[in-house]
Amino acid sequence: MSRFDRNETLNPCSKQQGIRELAFVHATVALRRVGVGFRTKQDAPKAAEGGGSRAIRLYAGKQPMQRNPRAGEESNRRNNRMIRPKIKSAAIAVLCASVLLPANSHAAGDRRAVVERVVAQAIRPVMARYGVPGMAVGIVTNGQNYVYDYGVASKATRRPVSSNTLFEVGSISKTFTATLASYAQVSGKLSLSDFATRYLPSLRGSSFERVSLVNLGTHTSGGLPLQVPGGIANNNQLMAYFQHWNPAYTPGTYRTYSNPGIGMLGMIAARSMNEDFVTLMQRKLLPKLGMQHTFLDIPNAQMENYAQGYTTNDTPVRMTPGVLASEAYGIRTTAGDLLRFVEANMAILDLDETLKRAISGTHTGYYRVGAMTQDLVWEQYHYPVGLAELLAGNSAKVILEANPVTKLDPPLRPRDDVLINKTGTTNGFAAYVAFVPEKRTGIVLLANKSYPIDARVTAAYEILTRLDDASKN
Repeated sequence: MSRFDRNETLNPCSKQQGIRELAFVHATVALRRVGVGFRTKQDAPKAAEGGGSRAIRLYAGKQPMQRNPRAGEESNRRNNRMIRPKIKSAAIAVLCASVLLPANSHAAGDRRAVVERVVAQAIRPVMARYGVPGMAVGIVTNGQNYVYDYGVASKATRRPVSSNTLFEVGSISKTFTATLASYAQVSGKLSLSDFATRYLPSLRGSSFERVSLVNLGTHTSGGLPLQVPGGIANNNQLMAYFQHWNPAYTPGTYRTYSNPGIGMLGMIAARSMNEDFVTLMQRKLLPKLGMQHTFLDIPNAQMENYAQGYTTNDTPVRMTPGVLASEAYGIRTTAGDLLRFVEANMAILDLDETLKRAISGTHTGYYRVGAMTQDLVWEQYHYPVGLAELLAGNSAKVILEANPVTKLDPPLRPRDDVLINKTGTTNGFAAYVAFVPEKRTGIVLLANKSYPIDARVTAAYEILTRLDDASKN
C-alpha cells in the first residue's frame, strides 16, 4: 500500500495556476448542469491541482424514470433539444480546461509511478530476505514528497503500516541531540569548542577537562564505550563513572562510536539552556521543526500507533528506557515526520533563522575517517560517492572499533555537494537516512525488525541512484 503527499511548498496561487483552476471550475459547472461528470483516477480537485490524471472521461447522469411512457418519450425529445447545445458548450469548456490544465500533470503522474516502482523493486526483496514485517519509506525528490507503506506494524494484530505508524529510529536520535547542541551554540548558550567540565563542574579534575563538546559530538573523546556500562541506573552513578573514566587515546585522535559521549553532549546542551532535555526536545525543538508525530515520551493516545519491533530471531521487543536513552537513541517517529527533518536539513523548509543556522552547523566537518567526514553526529561523503565507500563508512569496523582520524583544521564548512547519512538500530527496529543537499533528494527507511546495515545502505543507494538516472532522462 502506498500514499503520495504533494509537496506543500509549491505555490498554488500563481496567476497561471489560478487561470487553470478557473477554467477547470467552469468546465465542471458546465458539465454538471447537463448531468455530466468527471471520471478520473483521482477526484476533481486533485485533477485541478495537477495531482490527478488528465485523461478526462465523461459520463451522463441517469434520467429520472417517467411513469407515463408517452409523456416520458415527449419529455426526452424536449430534454434532448435543450441538452444538445449545453453539451456542446460543456464540451468546449472541457476542451479549454484540458488545454489550460498543467502540461506537466502527465509527467507528474509518470514520476510518481517511477518512484513507486523503483522503491518497491528495492524494498520488497529486502523484506522477503530478512523477514521484515513492516516498513515505511520516505522520498523527497524533484520538489515532491512520497511515502510508501509496506506490510504490518504488528504480526499479532496484522494492523498495516500507515502514515501514523511510529518506529524507533535508534541512533538517528543523535542527530536531534546534535541539532539541539548547535541551537544552543547559535543562541549563545554554549560553544562547541568548550571543554565538558565548563558545564559539568562535578567533573573538574577528571579526564573531561581535555574533552571538548566537539569531541563528544564526533565520537573522538578518547575511547568512551559504545554503551552506558551495566549497573548504571541513574545520573549520579553515571557522573561517578565519568569522574573515574580514563581515556585510551588522546582526545581528537581516534573515533570510537559512543552513546555516553552523545548523551553527555545532550545533557550539557540542556543544562546550558536551563531546561530538562526531554522538555526542550518535545516543547521546543520538535515543534519548531513542525514534527507533530515525533516523541521521546509517547502519549497514551499514540500508543496504538507504536509499531511492534522484532529481533533478528523474530522475538517481539521494544526499546527499554535507560540512562541517556533519550539523548542517544530514544526518538520514535513516522516516516513522514522524519522526511520533514530531512527537508529541514536540506534547507527546503521555511524555518526561523536561528534554527536554520543550527541545522547547517551540524553539517560542519571536523574529522576524516577514510572517505567519510565526521560532522556533528552526521556522516558525510563527497558526492557522487560509490556504494563501496558508503558501505565502508557504515561498516562494523567503523562503528565498533577504534579508528584513527585526521583532524580538519580549519573545520570543513557545510556544503551541498555531499551525501550525508546516518544509521539507527535498536533491538527490534532498523532505520537509515541519507540526503544530497545539492540535488534536494533524500530518503528515509524505517523497519520494525533489526536487519543488517549494509542491506539498508545498499537499498537506499539503489533507490537514489535510479531516481537520479530517471531525472536525467
